[in-house]
Amino acid sequence: MDIKATVLQILSDLTGNDVSGAMDDNLFDSGLLDSMGSVQLLLQLQSDLGINVPVSEFERSEWDTPNKIIAKAESLA
Repeated sequence: MDIKATVLQILSDLTGNDVSGAMDDNLFDSGLLDSMGSVQLLLQLQSDLGINVPVSEFERSEWDTPNKIIAKAESLA
């Protein structure tokens, strides 16, 4: 299972954008992700990768770029 490819596909589906060329761009500041998108992201990570992150433990600053999301997913997988 390729976590990076899976995360990028989830982000593409959620945002409607290919973010692979902007791996360090802040998804919240750019308006591509919001609080509802965060919940959807966590649910999709759980569904696709078996990664369980309670919303109460979600720290936005740790999940605000594609690279950070991939790193967190890899550390939790």
